[in-house]
Amino acid sequence: MNWSIILYDNSDTSCFLVEEVMRTWGEKVLSQIEEVSIDMTGNYKSLVKKISPNAEVTVDRFHVTKMIHEELNQARIEQKIVAKSLNAKKRAKLFDSLKGSKYTLLRAEEKLFEQQKIKLKEVNSAYPLIKIMHSLKEEFDALFEKSKDWGEGTLRLIDWLKKASSYYHKSVKIITRWFAEIIGYFERRTTNGIVEGINHKLKLLKRCGFGLRNFNNIEMRALLFWHFPKSLAH
Repeated sequence: MNWSIILYDNSDTSCFLVEEVMRTWGEKVLSQIEEVSIDMTGNYKSLVKKISPNAEVTVDRFHVTKMIHEELNQARIEQKIVAKSLNAKKRAKLFDSLKGSKYTLLRAEEKLFEQQKIKLKEVNSAYPLIKIMHSLKEEFDALFEKSKDWGEGTLRLIDWLKKASSYYHKSVKIITRWFAEIIGYFERRTTNGIVEGINHKLKLLKRCGFGLRNFNNIEMRALLFWHFPKSLAH
């Protein structure tokens, strides 16, 4: 397998640099790419269709899950705002239920510690809306983990969208728009996991980057993480 590593000193997330690098691979390589996993930002879908017309585009499932988590957390924040309008006694009780609940709600329920399970029961008891949204979040995670094939995964996602439409307004709209690319996951189980791992290491390098005065030094240090020769950098 051939690898090409793209490292660039630029906060611009446009597709131009990615296209420039991929063009160097040549038409033969680009035409043989079978699948590309992307998130739902930028114009990467259009880029893939333009330079690798034979490739199937799959949306990374973890970016979709992140979107669900963000909407659930936003609902949690909004419930805190609503609680401020209540009398002092009720407000204190509701605030106490939500205190420290963010990661309890976002973490997979089966992985919760005992204290977090108690906190989850408190939140569910105090906030019926959060209880429903949390249940839908768990169901969404499960359909990706447990669906055996494309058909089952597609049907379960359609069912989830129907149930979630009154609660996850933003996420349901985006998932519907990207539906074909999202259900592509159920065919080959392709994700951006490797890329996210690389990003994590680069962020670690950035935090520890005292004394690295120019981009060349950062580039060399990054390549050492994976023992790649500098000739692979672009």
